[in-house]
Amino acid sequence: LAIAYNVWQYVNTTGDVDFMKKFGAEIIFEIARFWASKSELNTKTNKYSIHKVMGPDEFHESYPNAEEGGISDNAYTNIMVSWLFAKVPEILEMIWDDAEELLSKISLKEDEINLWNEIQQNLNIIVNEDGIISQYDAYFDLKELDWDHYFKKYTNVYRMDRLLKAEGKTADDYKVAKQADTLMTFYNLNKETVDKIMSDMSIDLPKDYLEKNLEYYLKRTSHGSTLSRVVHAQLAKLIGDDKLSWDLYSGALSSDYNDIQGGTTAEGIHAGVMAGTIMIGLSTYAGIDIRGEVLNINPKLPDNWKAIKFNMGFKGVDYIFNVNHKEVSITPNKESIIKCKGEALCLAANKETSITL
Repeated sequence: LAIAYNVWQYVNTTGDVDFMKKFGAEIIFEIARFWASKSELNTKTNKYSIHKVMGPDEFHESYPNAEEGGISDNAYTNIMVSWLFAKVPEILEMIWDDAEELLSKISLKEDEINLWNEIQQNLNIIVNEDGIISQYDAYFDLKELDWDHYFKKYTNVYRMDRLLKAEGKTADDYKVAKQADTLMTFYNLNKETVDKIMSDMSIDLPKDYLEKNLEYYLKRTSHGSTLSRVVHAQLAKLIGDDKLSWDLYSGALSSDYNDIQGGTTAEGIHAGVMAGTIMIGLSTYAGIDIRGEVLNINPKLPDNWKAIKFNMGFKGVDYIFNVNHKEVSITPNKESIIKCKGEALCLAANKETSITL
């Protein structure tokens, strides 16, 4: 799924349709085939399930007392699979001139694509009456962890799995996560895309479901991965909790030079976290969104930042951005169209355009 997502993002960001025609489409279609082969129809519910997987969490490798590894219907996995299948028609349209040759090469028929569409709209995702998306099937049956007890006993609970193991227990029995799992979905996809996916699957969610899910899973996450702080910082900003967002982001920024996990820095820096903090600076605080057809900017700088200036490329256009609390200035090297706070703007080549926020 990560490969398929990155291929799509690369092509969407660079506009390199030739890459999609030569390599990307085949990669994505074969990955779609794999996930279709993992999807099993439950004839009683008419829903498709994906069994024997492990989500981004990493703490839950199997069900309590199970002889086999893996869990079923991980929400992150199923939502991303649904996203993947939904991208197939867009990719076919993108490569239309060469589609027949590729479809013949990999023996991909219309019936198979139709099955992907059926699975896409009928994957099993469990949501409780409060709008909490279950991390996986039967997650709500797990035991709650007494966090206060473990904080008092160990202080550092980042690696809760190891603490439980030392006591003869297993994280598989508890609602405890190392890092973002269900919430990781919103790091990859914007909320509008997730809303559409859930709607396609006829899943009704309350308007504040993201806030509810962030609150629910943050209480059950040990942040054993510092990258988890990056993901949660983005979501906290998205729901308008600026203080929580900054606290989490600051923790991610300082993770190595403060060695917040107590020894891991000596084993090597967290390069992924470092990249993530830069990405959050651009995507969450400067408000750059490159996940759509058009580049969108909606700045929400932290109160203690004066401004941020950066260069970036999107679909063959090089931009210079200068963002402060009052305005954003954009200089493209080519004539282009972007969106600022959802409003389309035409930008002249090599001319600075300033927009009041």
